[in-house]
Amino acid sequence: MAFPQHRMRRLRNQEWARRMVRETHLAVDDLIEPLFVAEGTGRRRAIGSMPGCSQLSPDTLVEECRISRDLGIGAVILFGIPREKDEIGSQGYAEDGIVPRAIRALKTALPDIYVIADVCLCEYTDHGHCGVIEDGKLLNDPTLDLLGQAAVAYAVAGADMVAPSAMADGQVGAIREALDEEGFADTPILSYAAKYASAFYGPFRDAAESAPRFGDRKTYQMDPANAREALREVELDIEEGADMVMVKPALAYLDILTRVAELSPVPVAAYNVSGEYSLVKAAAEKGWVDGERIAMEILTSIKRAGADVILTYHAREVARILAR
Repeated sequence: MAFPQHRMRRLRNQEWARRMVRETHLAVDDLIEPLFVAEGTGRRRAIGSMPGCSQLSPDTLVEECRISRDLGIGAVILFGIPREKDEIGSQGYAEDGIVPRAIRALKTALPDIYVIADVCLCEYTDHGHCGVIEDGKLLNDPTLDLLGQAAVAYAVAGADMVAPSAMADGQVGAIREALDEEGFADTPILSYAAKYASAFYGPFRDAAESAPRFGDRKTYQMDPANAREALREVELDIEEGADMVMVKPALAYLDILTRVAELSPVPVAAYNVSGEYSLVKAAAEKGWVDGERIAMEILTSIKRAGADVILTYHAREVARILAR
């Protein structure tokens, strides 16, 4: 039978009915807040291309994380901006590097905050690529050792989880082995398993000061046209020991996210990246869209597509909306 026996609007007429039959529920526990930490004291350098986001020094990072915690956001992921860069990104795995110092500061002041450390070298190399470069090409296997050293440095500092994002073949296995050898068998790995060579990363590269000085990252990040390749990347990372896997970006890759969620036996994260965030903020500032409603709609779509957790610069804004 069809209309008039069936009227789909019957359950849309009252707010309570709409809430009762709502299929997807976004919660503050679903959110991970990305944060940028830089050298200095008392630093809050606004990021022009990402309204509402700033580069923070370790002391102001603690202050900002206290606000986030009070809003119910329990997890953050850290990206470092060092004072100096070199050819091999040595500040990315130095024990006294900016991220280990930030982790120690956070864990001392706010031990209940779950701290995830991004593991990559692009913020630390003077060429802006994610590993060791020779003759203009990224060398995969020599990069693995450095990523392992970085993961151990972050774990020693107190990181609760490490998140390799370099898209180097074998990075999860190399990091798992390095962590286990140093006594960190319980430190989980969130792998950026399906990370695309996307145009949506522009504002992040401004924030992290990590734009490549030459070429691009298409030889190690994925072709945006490919779907089956993403599933293979996820399977390989899980075989190597990934405890969670990620799809990045999120919004333009919801089909990939759904397919990964259907395949994966481990939890799935999605990164609502800087370009997705900045597009919303720019349009909202112009008065063209309702920024809060757009943010909620985007994050709900990411959850509906299959994400268990969402990394998003909207985290605080959405936490406040949910609290209301």
